[in-house]
Parts: sequence; structure tokens; C-alpha cells
Amino acid sequence: MAVDAARSEEGFTSVGAARVLDAACQAAGLDGSGAELIRLGENALFRLASVPVIVRVARGEEWLPTARTEVAVSRWLETEGFSAARIVEDLEQPLLVDGHPVTFWHLIVEGDRKATYGELGGVLRDLHSLTVPDGLELPSFDPFDKQELRMDRAVVSEDDKAFLRKRWHELRDRYDELRFETPKGPVHGDAHVQNLMVDDQGKVILIDFEAFCFDHPEWDLMVTSVEHHSLGWQTDEQYADFVAAYGRDLYDWHGYGTLRGLQEFGMTTWLMQNVQEDEGTAAEYRRRIAGLRNDDAPRDWRPW
Repeated sequence: MAVDAARSEEGFTSVGAARVLDAACQAAGLDGSGAELIRLGENALFRLASVPVIVRVARGEEWLPTARTEVAVSRWLETEGFSAARIVEDLEQPLLVDGHPVTFWHLIVEGDRKATYGELGGVLRDLHSLTVPDGLELPSFDPFDKQELRMDRAVVSEDDKAFLRKRWHELRDRYDELRFETPKGPVHGDAHVQNLMVDDQGKVILIDFEAFCFDHPEWDLMVTSVEHHSLGWQTDEQYADFVAAYGRDLYDWHGYGTLRGLQEFGMTTWLMQNVQEDEGTAAEYRRRIAGLRNDDAPRDWRPW
């Protein structure tokens, strides 16, 4: 379903996304007044004030297949009894509002603790053991998905863009040489601990299916492995819990170095989309691009 709304000259900013939100809520028969912007990243996430619903506004029409996959995955995981985010029923989803795919999700009321790395390892182990049903068409994992769009649209220097494009081609060559030995199956595609929530009943819930795909499980282990071994974002004990729950440390695999390069590149190009939003985001982008320019230097990147 497509809906027209006034285009924002500012592009995909918090202001422009809010305009799309208003039109989407009107089309869906929901009250969007007083909605709170929770996060601006690959999507803009809003929490409605009128009902316990989260609204995701994607950056552009090229994200429409992704939004359709998110909706289909949520419905499938519900039939499996898998603890995961749920779409709002009885709404035609996704909506397409002025070129922006929009989806509606049940609000998860968070409890008083965050998910642990051991829980993340266990959730991924369980997810990877599922069998994708006939009729659910999932893409392969594409570590370069939308990165050209990011580099073209980002408000960064031409020197940075030239460096990133050169690195992009180098990584593609290394990716072509990767050889996996594991069978393919359901893969979350962005499996970090922040994509787990713990509700007020203590239930651990998997969220964010925009990168969900059918591919090798290494892609889901890549995130936490790089965060630990390269960025130092977990303690040794936390990472050991993750490895023990899942049953594997990706650092021991011959392809880890290539996956590290892909993950760090993706983390940098994801962040650079929003450098114009505030100085904190711009400063973190500068830290990350400096790190990519000096692969041997210790990383001082911060979670974002």
C-alpha cells in the first residue's frame, strides 16, 4: 500500500522521518501525535504515545524488499514459538509512504536488566537449528548490501569516500576467496547483544530482522567475535559465556580476518549516514574511519 506525504528537503533526518510517521499512522488508523524518536540508524524507530506500538520508518524505497522480509520472518518465528519481535496484526504491512517503507510492531516492555552474552549465544544456537519452511524466501547474506548507497549519500569528505570505495573493492576480492564448511540455514544477519531485549517478565526476545537471510552461521558469530577480539567491547568472561553457549569461537576460523574487515567496514559506513545529526555521531565516525585507515592500530571505537 502506497501513501503520499510531503517530501522532506532535509532527506532522511529525524524531521523528515517524523513527517512520514504522521502520514503512515493516519493511513493505518493510528494516532501518531506525541510519538517519541527512539533511534535513527538504518531506520527511524518511533514509540507511539497512544498505543503500545513501535513504528519503523526505512530510509527509502530500495528497503521495501527488506521490510517485506522482516514481516514474513516475524510471522514465521511466531509459528515456531520462537521468542522474537511481533508485528501488529490486522494491518497491511509494509506501508510505502512517500517512498519510505513503514512497519508496525508490538512494543516490548523492558524489564530491569539487559540480555547477557551467554543468552545471545544460546539464542543464536537455537535460531540456527531451525528449518526454514517452504514458501519463505530469504536472501543470501550480502555484506556489501546498500554500502554503495551509503557512500554516495553520506555527508563526508570526498577523500573519505575515495578511501572507502578502494577498501570496498579490496574487501570484495577477499570475500570472493572465502570458503565456508558449514551448511546454510536461518541467519539473523546483525546478531549483537543489543538486538536482544529482556521484557518485564524476564523473557529474552530477538529483535530487528532487516538483515535476516539464509546463509552460513558464521555471519551471526562475526559481530560478537569482532567486538571482542578487535574492539574489546566484552570482558573475557562475557565472551567465554557466549562461546560456551553457542559452542564455537569464530576467532579460530581461517576466515576470521576477512570477516573482521567486513564487519568494521559495515560499522563505519552504517554510522556515517548520520554524521549530520549531531557532533557525537560525527566524532565517532572520525574515530572509526581513522581506525580503518590504520588496520594495525588499537581500536578506540565506542558502541553506538
